[in-house]
Amino acid sequence: MSRLSKTLVFAALCAAASAQTKKPSALDKASLEAYVRHLFVWGPQIKVDIKDPVPSALAGLMEVRLRASSGAASQDELFYVSRDGRHFVRGAIFNVAQNPFKADIEKLKTQSQPSIGTPGAPAVVVVFSDFQCSYCREEAKMLRANLISSYPKEVRLYFKDFPLEQIHPWAKPAAMAGRCIFKLNPEAFWDYHDWIFEHQAEIKPENLKDKILEFAKTKTIDALQLSRCIDTKATEAEVNQSIEEARSLNVASTPTLFVNGRRLEGQRSWPDLRRVIDFEIEYQKTAKNAGEDCGCAVELPSLVK
Repeated sequence: MSRLSKTLVFAALCAAASAQTKKPSALDKASLEAYVRHLFVWGPQIKVDIKDPVPSALAGLMEVRLRASSGAASQDELFYVSRDGRHFVRGAIFNVAQNPFKADIEKLKTQSQPSIGTPGAPAVVVVFSDFQCSYCREEAKMLRANLISSYPKEVRLYFKDFPLEQIHPWAKPAAMAGRCIFKLNPEAFWDYHDWIFEHQAEIKPENLKDKILEFAKTKTIDALQLSRCIDTKATEAEVNQSIEEARSLNVASTPTLFVNGRRLEGQRSWPDLRRVIDFEIEYQKTAKNAGEDCGCAVELPSLVK
């Protein structure tokens, strides 16, 4: 064997030995994926996408974002990894000089969204909802019965769509139709909101459009334009944008509310919600950082939380 051949063989053996002794690192995508699959009991049916590490706001740690998905369901995770890759933390970093909910407030886009209440109110409530979700129906009744009557000047409510297509077959078409109505007659949106929740049990994918057009006859809505808007799916991009916004906020269930950025998941009682709103109204008297312009679930299969 020539000297060159011996050198090449020795190098290959060294590389193989190095690979065998290489320690796993959370900064290595393959190592991190294997670890989190074991951690969350994610089988091969779940796709895991890991972003490249970037410096975090906290010195000494790298930020690694991960998205796991299966069909319409997805789950976002944020890890803070030590520089040597040996340890990572799953959680959030807070800056005591800022609103603790600042990151979520900045993601909540309320411009040109269906809303009621007072512009510039100290308490801003954003609800992500699904028209086919029974928990959302009860939450909607509670909000409509109590919110504005209790806080005529102190609260503004925004409605955002988060239809859970995997379990609710007509939720997204209903959301798109709601956006059509909002475009044609913004004031009629809340009538539609109340009506569709009230008639939830009667609606099926096959009769959804006919029932919506029947509803439109009782309102100042051009039925021809509404029918065209529904047929052409003219508002699908808007609903998709709302869905992506919800996912960027790690919303996985409906209803999910944000009160000045504070996340409240699941159906809430009015007394519980009122306590949060009262706290925020008092807090905003000095803080003034509400971010005005800024139940049912589809989750990844896992045996652990």
